[in-house]
Amino acid sequence: MATKLEDVPGKTFDFIVIGGGTSGLTLAARLSEDPAVSVLVLEAGKANIDDPFLRNHFGNPTYDWAFKTAFRGKGLGGSSGINFLCWTKPPAAEIDDIERLGNPGWNWKNYETYSHRTETCIYPTPEIVTKHGLKIEGWKNGTTGPLLTSFPAKINAAELKIQQTLLNVGLPAAKKPPCGVFFSTNTVDPKTSTRTYATTAFYLPNVDRPNFSVLVEATVNRLITTNNGDGLVVATGVEFKHNGQRYTVQAGKEVVLCAGGLKSSQILELSGFGNPSLLESLDIPVVLPLPALGENVQEHCFTGVTWELREDVTYDTIDILRDPKGAAEHLELHAKNEGIYTLGMVGFSFVPLTMLSKRADAIYKAAKEKIEKNASKYPPGLLEQYRIQLERLDRGAPGCEFISFPGFLSRPNPPQPGKRYLTILVLQNHFFSRGTIHVKSKNPDDDPAFDPHYFEEEIDRLTFVECVKFARNLSKTAPFKDLVVQEVNPGPEITADEEIEDWLKSYMMTTYHTIGSCSMLPKDKGGVVDPKLKVYGTSNIRVADLSVLPLHFASHTQSTAYALGEQAADIIKGVI
Repeated sequence: MATKLEDVPGKTFDFIVIGGGTSGLTLAARLSEDPAVSVLVLEAGKANIDDPFLRNHFGNPTYDWAFKTAFRGKGLGGSSGINFLCWTKPPAAEIDDIERLGNPGWNWKNYETYSHRTETCIYPTPEIVTKHGLKIEGWKNGTTGPLLTSFPAKINAAELKIQQTLLNVGLPAAKKPPCGVFFSTNTVDPKTSTRTYATTAFYLPNVDRPNFSVLVEATVNRLITTNNGDGLVVATGVEFKHNGQRYTVQAGKEVVLCAGGLKSSQILELSGFGNPSLLESLDIPVVLPLPALGENVQEHCFTGVTWELREDVTYDTIDILRDPKGAAEHLELHAKNEGIYTLGMVGFSFVPLTMLSKRADAIYKAAKEKIEKNASKYPPGLLEQYRIQLERLDRGAPGCEFISFPGFLSRPNPPQPGKRYLTILVLQNHFFSRGTIHVKSKNPDDDPAFDPHYFEEEIDRLTFVECVKFARNLSKTAPFKDLVVQEVNPGPEITADEEIEDWLKSYMMTTYHTIGSCSMLPKDKGGVVDPKLKVYGTSNIRVADLSVLPLHFASHTQSTAYALGEQAADIIKGVI
């Protein structure tokens, strides 16, 4: 790392970016394109550059905050350095919905522009397209950005069988992803099968810029603030901890929080922003009342349905990596761009519940009746969000998702030694339930309380159950049925809807896509930041990460984190 501790405390930087993750590094690198401004990034984790463990480390506190309800990347590059490499983009209409909620400029046209600015898609050769049946006609991806995306070097043959099964049961091929069945690109360099992420795209190419400083292992405790003559809160600096010692650094122009969906709201609350009754109960001096901070939290969730693979089927699966000898062999193969480590997560399907279940209309109707009946009881702004979500259901928005996974990824029944497995991941993207994230103490070392309120709205639970039932029935359809022996999870003993519900409540997992805790909405509608990402009531404090998104969409969030960082940079520069 070019930046040392002695380069930071007591100094003044024009822009202090809190969090060197996906959006944070993107934003900081773009701001530092102007040699006249100085930019400092404070990242709590380590650099992890050229680290071979950037493959599989969920729950490892070196790379992951290891929160109880979700992982979040801890290290330079953030979650882009430890995720599953998925590169999907939301439906255009669902990005336009963000603008409809009172955020001019946050629309699909701008999203696509900024996403393309990040990406260079390496399209496959015609031979690979034919071999894997890739449908990429009409794809519109970026071709000049610093982040490489591509199809992985190896696509397991089982993936083709699973995709064909999905088509055979009536799901449509995607003419324009994400709606339908398709193979997607990953954030991977096809020449080396190594991860491409924010560090390789935005830090390493710019590490020699004299105005671009990145200090790792620097955990931010709070913002240092004062009031200006107009009654606005001004951030004058940031207090952070490094190697157990506290330090401060001064902000010449702005402080931008990019600490992620789980951490940005925590830092603001520790700084005296938020619900006065909560802050006062924890002996945190109230700097700025913001009752919506930490509210409106939304998440994506998934579960795995796993089958044992027949012994006479020859497909490789990642199950071989459970054997230390097999893992070592494939690590050697990876150096040659061969083997299991060159696989990716590529088989996706995004569809509405109406394509999966005859109960869809009844489930939707019941949800609509409940929402309209309770319209006057919802917090400010939530009714508007719910009505947009109901519109999505009417237009067949693809809130239900399936991913084919060549290996074991489910609970509670464990894999058996020597066996191979196939898993269908079942995901939910349009939850109506809203959670909260709030500090539990004034100690920055204490994790906040994460309460996702899963299944608080009945539509979420019923939709998830129907999607699991659809996935389980795939084993009755060729060619998938010819690959598997028996279902392992949930297991043949789980049959009734109520039993599937109980299994979901015990074993479903977050997809690590938390949004909403610093929602970009009108202040009287539950907003924390305005369309310029500025925290209401402040003159120079912004939030530029996934926490500002007010309404979730049908896609993995990596591409959106980059696009958000790109757009935030232009906002701060005054370009838009």
